[in-house]
Amino acid sequence: MQTLIFNTTTKKVTLLDDKLESFKVYGNISTVKCSELGFYEVMQKVDDESYASIPVFRAPIANTNMRIEK
Repeated sequence: MQTLIFNTTTKKVTLLDDKLESFKVYGNISTVKCSELGFYEVMQKVDDESYASIPVFRAPIANTNMRIEK
């Protein structure tokens, strides 16, 4: 199982492997969406002037724990 940690204050997502070692960090994250296809989608803002976001990472819900921090 991998763990996805979304910090809503710093707008950062950290992905941890099964040994809880960090192996991916994404910044400037607007939200993490639950896709209807069974994935968590990490959405990153394109720039500070627009509200547009793009998915930069997908993690399968079946083998990913998600934690939200403030």
